[in-house]
Amino acid sequence: MKTFDGHSDIFTDITMKRLEGKNHIFRDYHFERLKAGNVAGSILVVWVDPPYTNDPTWRMLEVLGAVSEEIEDMKDCAAIALKLEDMDAIQKSGRIPIIIGMEGLSGLKGNVSLLNMLYRIGIRHASLTWNEDNEFATGVISKETDRGLTDLGIQAVKRMEELGILVDVSHLNDKSFWDVYKNTTKPFIASHSNARTICDVPRNLTDDMIKAIAERGGTIGMNAWPDFIDHKNPNVQNLSRHIDHIADLVGIDHIAFGFDFCDFLEGDTTASFQGGESVSSKGFEDASKIPLLIDLLSRKGYRTDDIKKIAYGNIERVLKAVLK
Repeated sequence: MKTFDGHSDIFTDITMKRLEGKNHIFRDYHFERLKAGNVAGSILVVWVDPPYTNDPTWRMLEVLGAVSEEIEDMKDCAAIALKLEDMDAIQKSGRIPIIIGMEGLSGLKGNVSLLNMLYRIGIRHASLTWNEDNEFATGVISKETDRGLTDLGIQAVKRMEELGILVDVSHLNDKSFWDVYKNTTKPFIASHSNARTICDVPRNLTDDMIKAIAERGGTIGMNAWPDFIDHKNPNVQNLSRHIDHIADLVGIDHIAFGFDFCDFLEGDTTASFQGGESVSSKGFEDASKIPLLIDLLSRKGYRTDDIKKIAYGNIERVLKAVLK
């Protein structure tokens, strides 16, 4: 069964390796695992990773530069999709379609007009912030719980909807989430967040948030990051409990995948926000393990048509509604 991974930091690995003088990173380091996981589409994000958060604009440009070079190297196994029809054509050619996303907009320094530039160069997805507070919004680790979207943030989400950029609420604090909900009209997603009722951490969604995303027609991408699955035993079985909870709460149509696999990232990158001992969930460490979750859902009694929705169909519906 084909799958869509709604959140991946592969571009970070590509940037690091290209700065070391390597090339063909997607093909040589990632393609086989993605194929083993039946990944037939993914959102790959431009992320200002630690320790580069003090100069986000330069790091954003550095990543975009590396990605621009890599696009040529990976053309035999992947290609950039700008609209849903592109995804179909790329898949039929035997390659993996990639949607370029932005995990945070700190690099824009509050300049809303730069969203038009990002759209012109192929960006079709964005979250307003990563964990930090910036000119647009308030991140999930902020102590400023009364701070949400700024006036510039409200302008930004409206501009994103006008352009056809998918709005992502993962990493926002609670007030910023509700500010996005109040100031948008189209479906939006939480690309890589689980259920707070099952695992009580700020990066996961409350039941009311899950209901709000469902009401708007959006999706929630199940996250394999161990800290967000279970405090004691982060594994695929406990990840499936988040799916069960959301399905019981709002139905199958609002569940997707956004695994956030970080098996390829170096420790210096993840150390500042890693809570547990590992960046991987035991037995579910990378994209090649995705079929384990598909098989588990089948054994738990989920219908094949419903699993197809979770694996690919639901996010495809959202992309069709948002992308122009």
